[in-house]
Parts: sequence; structure tokens; C-alpha cells
Amino acid sequence: MITLIKGSLEHLDDLAAMFDEYRIFYEQTTDLQGAKSFLKERIAKKESIIFMAFLNNKAVGFTQLFPSFSSVSMQPLLILNDLYVHKEYRQKGIGEALLVHAQKYCSQLNYKGLGLETATDNPAQQLYEKLGWEKDTHCFHYFWTAPVH
Repeated sequence: MITLIKGSLEHLDDLAAMFDEYRIFYEQTTDLQGAKSFLKERIAKKESIIFMAFLNNKAVGFTQLFPSFSSVSMQPLLILNDLYVHKEYRQKGIGEALLVHAQKYCSQLNYKGLGLETATDNPAQQLYEKLGWEKDTHCFHYFWTAPVH
């Protein structure tokens, strides 16, 4: 049975290990200490909301949400920045459970909704669309990278 909880500093070791694996998946160099520091600061400063999935008391996945705002609609929203499930636990409904939990949380807060960005070849797109997410077709996403000093 999948158990979902809100991650806290008490879960930092499990979270950092999964977060490091998540970053490696996105072709970043492993940095367990950096992952732990990053998450510790986000949790301590209440800058993100992290939900964790457990299967038989083992941490197997997480999602991290960041609060933001829509100026146009003048409403708060959440950005689903990270979603990760251990490779050996995929296709067991864990990702779906985390996404549905995030949707319910967003609705309970009376927020506008959830936004996410994903790779064009990410197979999870089918899951997002199954759960009611709509692909943006009316705008482009841009990003500016600051020069390293």
C-alpha cells in the first residue's frame, strides 16, 4: 500500500538520496551533501512543499511544489518542479498517487492550479493528460541563464 506524507526535516536523509537520484536522472553530477543542504533550506524556510511516497515503509518517490502567483488572474498557484519515483517502483501507481495528492492539496488551498514543465519526450505526458493537465499550445516557454561570475 502506498502511503503519502508531507516531507519534513525528519525525512531529510531519504529525501536527499531520492533528490540526488532525480538530479542524476537529469544528467547532473551526484552531490548528496548539496542535495541535503538544498532541501534543508527549502524546508526550513518554508519555500517548498514536498510530498513523499512510501511503499512498505520505504521511501520510493517524491514531488516538490513551489508557491508562485499568476499576475493576470491575481491568484496563487503551485509549480510542480520535481516528480521522482525510484526506477524499480515505476509503473505501480506511485507517480499518479503523488500527482493526485498535489492536485488535492492545491484545491484545498483554493489555488488557481498547478504548473509543470517536462521534456518533450517524457513518457509521463500521458499520465499528466490522463489526470486533467493540459499542454500549453498558445505560448512558448523561455529561460535566460545568468552568466557565471
